[in-house]
Amino acid sequence: MREQVDVAGYLRRLGLGRLAGQEASVEGLHALHRAHAERVPYECLEIWLGRPTTVDPTESARRIVLGGGGYCFHLNGAFSLLLSALGYEVTRHVGGVQGSAAAAAGANADHLVITVSGLPAPQSPEGRWLVDLGMGDGLHDPLPLVAGVYEQGPFTFGLRPSEAVPGGWRFDHDGRGSFLGMDFRSEPTGMSAFAGQHARLTTSPDSGFVRVATVARRDATGADMLRGLVLTRVGELAGTRTLEEPEDYFTALADVFGLTLSDVGHDERGDLWRRLVAAHQHWLTTRAAGPAA
Repeated sequence: MREQVDVAGYLRRLGLGRLAGQEASVEGLHALHRAHAERVPYECLEIWLGRPTTVDPTESARRIVLGGGGYCFHLNGAFSLLLSALGYEVTRHVGGVQGSAAAAAGANADHLVITVSGLPAPQSPEGRWLVDLGMGDGLHDPLPLVAGVYEQGPFTFGLRPSEAVPGGWRFDHDGRGSFLGMDFRSEPTGMSAFAGQHARLTTSPDSGFVRVATVARRDATGADMLRGLVLTRVGELAGTRTLEEPEDYFTALADVFGLTLSDVGHDERGDLWRRLVAAHQHWLTTRAAGPAA
């Protein structure tokens, strides 16, 4: 991979400066993945702030080093750069998220997946690992790329050969997760494969990112999810509350998700809050109306 990354700055963001200069290892991979899942949130706020992004991993890594987050193209793209710079054997793959049973399964390039190879362990004799920080409330640790059922904190995941993608893999989320599952192709791909879906996800009125400002993070005991103004905790200390005031919203971003928005001015915050309130009121109205007859 030819892209560049500020390794020292990235590791400081993860609180893992001690890993600089160490050889690639299973233990190191798990430490990096856990720290990233806990400290770098899955989020689409750049869309709601009117700040265009690209799928360029160098750009994504720079934003993370400066305190931001992103969604799958950004988080997995940037993390693949960091891992490669640290000596890990990384491959990018085309994936696709299945939101519900009503949607088709498959790898339609709306998700970037990365795998790491060359790290054999009892759980993964062939040394291959699924590494994915772009599923919001998904993985806390890497998964061995071996078919099976895996528990991480309160969640139970499945990994098996894909029925929708010949030769590919299927990740089955926990029943309490924000989506049903994810399929990905086995062959490697370049970042250009995701440009079209990135454009759709950031601009289309049908995009979930455009309709709902989503922020999420994983930790060892559960997941936090902020959708619009509704903050939900799944797992330990589970609960749901609506953030009624702008102070509550921006405090939650900082305290729960580590997003201080230090580069977002007072007026921008006001505009963002008004958009969030309008979207929330629209959601309440739609929910109250119920399904059409």
